[in-house]
Amino acid sequence: MKSVKHHSTLSRLALSSLAFLLFFSINLSAQDADAAKGEKLYKSVCAACHKLDKKLIGPALKGITEKRDQEWLISWIRDNNALVASGDKLAKEVQDSNPAAMTPNPQLSDQDIIDILEYTKGVPVVKAVAATQEVDPGVAEGKKVFKTNCAACHKLEGKLIGPELYKIGDKRDAEWLKLWIKDNNALVASGDKLAKEVQDSNPAAMTAFAHLSDEDVDNILKYLAVGDVVDKPAVTASATDSEIFNKPGFGVLPTLALTILAFVVLSLIVAATTKKRVVEEGEETTENMLKTMIFNPFLRFLAVIFFLLLGAWLLFGWLMQIDVNEGYQPVQPIAFSHAVHAGDNKIDCQYCHSSAKHSKTSGIPTANVCMNCHKSITEYNGELFDGHTKEDLDKEIQKIYDAVGWDKENLTYIEGAEQKPIEWVRIHNLADFAYYNHSQHVTVAGLDCQKCHGPVEEMHEMRQFSPLTMGWCIDCHRETEVDMTENGYYKNIHDQLAKKYGVEKVTEAEMGGLECGKCHY
Repeated sequence: MKSVKHHSTLSRLALSSLAFLLFFSINLSAQDADAAKGEKLYKSVCAACHKLDKKLIGPALKGITEKRDQEWLISWIRDNNALVASGDKLAKEVQDSNPAAMTPNPQLSDQDIIDILEYTKGVPVVKAVAATQEVDPGVAEGKKVFKTNCAACHKLEGKLIGPELYKIGDKRDAEWLKLWIKDNNALVASGDKLAKEVQDSNPAAMTAFAHLSDEDVDNILKYLAVGDVVDKPAVTASATDSEIFNKPGFGVLPTLALTILAFVVLSLIVAATTKKRVVEEGEETTENMLKTMIFNPFLRFLAVIFFLLLGAWLLFGWLMQIDVNEGYQPVQPIAFSHAVHAGDNKIDCQYCHSSAKHSKTSGIPTANVCMNCHKSITEYNGELFDGHTKEDLDKEIQKIYDAVGWDKENLTYIEGAEQKPIEWVRIHNLADFAYYNHSQHVTVAGLDCQKCHGPVEEMHEMRQFSPLTMGWCIDCHRETEVDMTENGYYKNIHDQLAKKYGVEKVTEAEMGGLECGKCHY
């Protein structure tokens, strides 16, 4: 007679541990809500239409997480129109209650939105002050007055339109500063030498603030004396604390490795604790662990799910490489060297690619552009490259002559010669649904060709230097600061946007460079 001993308490515990640890390992890459990051995202994405404490274009958002479910808020912020179209009643009510259309934000990840929602809870973001440090209430009031009246032209640290003002009280007498702030023109007219010197040192006219009370000016000077003391971290905080809060989460590969390790280790635990003990005719036999792992239904099911997910991840990663041609370097019909022309001979890129500063495309130079120089340069006398001999490179120049019908002996075009275009092989090729304009980047933004095309002046045979993917373009728009110092009109826009988004330097992202319709329309 056979008897089978079923799973023990230890076995059930191991199964529960397996399920828990696998779930935990899959979510290792998730980060806790970061209110500091949420504040930055809020200022760049939401602040144009919302305030925390009162209605702007849209409603006040402080405490919104106490009124709405988090999953609903994530769906609403990412694409409110889709949520309304799905038939969600709450979404329809919210949309009808506000005449201003809500802008979808598909560029935000779930984690980004969770960070924004954490910020809307109104909890101070690392703004603790040492317990022994007392701050004059006038400092906070002075900061408000400064932001309202002075921040358009001055920063605490660093020159804006006017000079930086941090600790200006250490350089100028307080009574003089009060007179200067209230009516600098009157102070200059009174014959004050210092006021005349300060006015002459800055071409931008200083606005008079006669409407400010003596208390307002005193509070401003208190704020300028200490700066953003209320925004500085507690003096008890250590560098280690900062590292902990700023430490990024696990990446995809470490998470995957830990998941595989957890699967293998816990599979062994399950196999060891679920072996069947078979008793027959007084003899005990124990199945080996490998056989148990192979025939255990739960482990087989878990393995199937795991390898399906792993296969999907690998397949998706492979598909993401399609049409990413970084490093593409085709053989051209003529051995043209950018290193010789742009590097050794210092020929400007736009001499040959003349339409880059005026039009969408950079243009392929015609053979006539080559002939501007090669009417008189009939042979190569520079440093040899890529295994070519002098004779080889002289023949490459001859290919240009053959294309245009040029007689290098008599220095004239051959009458009746058939001209043939040089069939250059295209290297950089964006998808048709992506709009790119060279003139916007070269003329308006003032970017160097090397920003996208790499060190062309060092390349003998041209290749695609950058991936030219959507993510690569977006990263550039997020990181590249817009230089508006050469144009007063754009300088005014910069100041308005900087104030709107709460940043010192405006990037292309704040200028609308992340809007889908800029490149796809």
